[in-house]
Amino acid sequence: MMLSFRPFLRLLLASALFTVVLPACETSKKGIPEFTSPDKSDVGRRQETTSKIIASVGEKGLIKYLVPREQLTQAFNRQFGDGTSIDKTMVRKVQGGPKDPASYYLVGLGLRNGMFRGMAVPLTLASESELLLRSNASRYIITGVGCTFCFFNFENNDIVGTSCEENTGGSSCDLRVVGNNTLFPR
Repeated sequence: MMLSFRPFLRLLLASALFTVVLPACETSKKGIPEFTSPDKSDVGRRQETTSKIIASVGEKGLIKYLVPREQLTQAFNRQFGDGTSIDKTMVRKVQGGPKDPASYYLVGLGLRNGMFRGMAVPLTLASESELLLRSNASRYIITGVGCTFCFFNFENNDIVGTSCEENTGGSSCDLRVVGNNTLFPR
C-alpha cells in the first residue's frame, strides 16, 4: 500500500503559510506598551495653564494693547492653521447691563476661501486692569456659509450662538467651541 504525501504536503504548506502570515496580522502598536501610567512630569506640563497679558483697561474703559495687533493677527492665523487670513483683531467688551460686570474677548476676523471666519477667546480680568489670555480658555470659532459677515450672540456675557448679517435663504454662521488654545504657546 502506497501512502500519498499530498495531504501531508498540504498540511505542511498551510502551517508554513500560517506561520508567515500570522505576524503580519499583529494589531498592537510595537514599542508602545499597552498599559502604562503616564509620566508625572508630562502630565503636569499638559495641565499647566499659561497666561499672557494681552491688553489693559484704562480710564473710561479704553483698551490699551500690550501685544501689537500684527502679532495678534499672526497668532490667530497660526491658531486656525487652515489658510484662514485674519485681517482684524480687537478686544471686545461685553456687558449685559450697565451694573453687570464686564467680560472681555480677544476676537480675530477674516476670510478663508472667500468665506467669513472668526474666532473669539475669553480674556480674564486680573488686578482690576490687566486682560490675560489663558491657554485653557476655549475658542469660539465661526464659519460663514453664504454670509459676508457673522456676529457672535451673547447672553449673560457668554457666547451662546451666532447670527448672519444678511438673512438670505441658505446662508448661515456655524459656531464651533474648542477647548484650550495655542495662540501664544510657551
